[in-house]
Amino acid sequence: MSKIRLLPDHVSNQIAAGEVVERPASVAKELVENAIDARATRIVIDVESGGRRLLKVSDDGEGMVRDDALLAFERHATSKIREAEDLNSIATLGFRGEALASIASVARVELISRTEDAAAATRVLIEGGRMREVKDAAHPRGTTLSVRDLFFNVPARRKFLRSEATETFHLTNLVTHYALAHPEIAFTLTNSGREVLRVASAKDLRERAYQIFGAEFLDNLLEVSGGNKHLALVSGYVSAPRDRRTSRDAQYLFVNGRFVRDQLIGRALSEGYRSILPHGVYPAALLFIDTPLEEVDVNVHPAKTEVRFRRVAAVADAVREAVRSALASAGYVRADIAEPSAASHDQIESDDSVAAMSAGASDYSVASTPTSLAASVASVGEYRASVEPARQSRIEFVAPPIQDEEFLAADRSAPELEALNSDTVRGLDTTGRQALSAERVPVGAPDVIDLSSSTESAKVRAASAAEGLARSASLPPLASADKFAREVTVEELSSNIRPLGQLDESFIIATDDEGLLLIDQHVAHERILFDKYRALESSRPAESQSLLIPETFDLTPAQAAAFDFVAPQLESYGFELMRLSGRTVAIKATPADLPASEARNMLAEILETVDAEKKGSAREALRDDIAASLACHAAIKVNMPLAPEKMRWLIDRLLQTSSPTTCPHGRPVILRLATRDILKGFQRI
Repeated sequence: MSKIRLLPDHVSNQIAAGEVVERPASVAKELVENAIDARATRIVIDVESGGRRLLKVSDDGEGMVRDDALLAFERHATSKIREAEDLNSIATLGFRGEALASIASVARVELISRTEDAAAATRVLIEGGRMREVKDAAHPRGTTLSVRDLFFNVPARRKFLRSEATETFHLTNLVTHYALAHPEIAFTLTNSGREVLRVASAKDLRERAYQIFGAEFLDNLLEVSGGNKHLALVSGYVSAPRDRRTSRDAQYLFVNGRFVRDQLIGRALSEGYRSILPHGVYPAALLFIDTPLEEVDVNVHPAKTEVRFRRVAAVADAVREAVRSALASAGYVRADIAEPSAASHDQIESDDSVAAMSAGASDYSVASTPTSLAASVASVGEYRASVEPARQSRIEFVAPPIQDEEFLAADRSAPELEALNSDTVRGLDTTGRQALSAERVPVGAPDVIDLSSSTESAKVRAASAAEGLARSASLPPLASADKFAREVTVEELSSNIRPLGQLDESFIIATDDEGLLLIDQHVAHERILFDKYRALESSRPAESQSLLIPETFDLTPAQAAAFDFVAPQLESYGFELMRLSGRTVAIKATPADLPASEARNMLAEILETVDAEKKGSAREALRDDIAASLACHAAIKVNMPLAPEKMRWLIDRLLQTSSPTTCPHGRPVILRLATRDILKGFQRI
């Protein structure tokens, strides 16, 4: 007997719904995309109970005739494509033709649609995939599609929906994305009769960003423009480095007007900020990648939130270079420093870097590799390094001065060479790395060689400099102790920890009976404050400091959706907040330990980074998240000198905490370099 059978249509539709309809926001995405494809100029979204009870999308687009309104609910029925070849050049947001059929199979759906020249609109009512009614109705041009009681006939799916606050957050985030992608369309979002977002038609992205995020967000944006029209044009805005986020929630990424979640673009964006933002910190971004239709495949995911590029590396390079150029235009990086991609590293190192340095580029710091230094001298002395020397992080070798007294004396007597040498030192980058002192600049390097001199002594000096650099570049690397350093367990700690000093004004160097300890001063103080806030919660109210002038700022729509839920927890830690009209919030008081200048950033971070899924979970987890974020903002920062008494106090208090070896975010606080490991490193045992 045959075991394989065809599934009924309503069963196959419900299976498809499992892929397409994850939550109310998934339904809203399909309906909003259909409205945009219908050339709507106004889209109104009304929701109740986070979209579970009602999700209604109305538009003033082209509308549908009766036959199309009925056919739209059949599986794989679409007006967007006709042939298989059309999949190679999809220009619309929707095209799969299964969204409405999937939605109608798990909800009660009402469609009312009318075209411009139709005498009456068509009303179609479907419940659980079964058509109940078709008749004429009154309606202006366009379409209104109401989805009620989502998953009413699939209880197992309904119970997986999150709280109303969480689902509203996702809906708000979705509408925000498409409002940014299409500034020419007016959007309105209401939740249970309360207006969450309303934006009129805007002339460009900048005006739309102002409508949604406010003037302060706009002030921190840098315009991005770059790429290649034959591959990928990159446009939009990124935030200045001073506007930092601890998650990617403020990154809005679009490919050909389609909202996507793409790790490739996200990584390329972060690469553009390399050496500017620390690890774990992310910029805000409104980035649009416009690529030829044949260069991108949008048919790789049922929800159409992922894409696949034909030339992945080239698109990543375009994004990174466009972002880097925007930062350079604003003066955050030097415009003449190339950021080579991995694919073109060899070519850039052999051509562009040499040309830049021989042309007088003087912004190479002491962190430049020996190979690049030797290559720069080669542009004068025609030296070619045959082998790239071994590299070791944080340890660089520079060429020592040529120990030829007659040579040095000749150089000291040349005023023009001294001027060039001085300019070279002043021209080094100032991004926080150690500047190269005048005494360490190799005499005879390209920036200090008089190329116009044709005397024999100039040639000798150039050859000597090249030889000196070659010798220094081939020195063996120092042995590293990183393989011996390890995290410390609570059981290994003793009370006999003695601070010795600081490393980079960021790490406390200490010793105990077992060897050396490195203590991260920021995360150590973080742990101390976290335990303090959690203890205060159960004992007495947190202390507050009132602000002389309340600080006000505008929430984004997504932040506003989370504010009412998070505000009571914030107030229990010492905040005093007031919701003003619209999406404006006033901070009247802050926790006593928190600097007033950090209050706004900390509040914005909490509203953005408290996981949306946790809004429906235990409040205990939410309190921990808030306490951890508050501790991070109030803690001692890196690059801060500490007196010996302060280091002693920090260590003593750390040892009294609940977990002295890890910070609230799970990072290690203390690393140990045991005496035995030190002896091994020196090959004494």
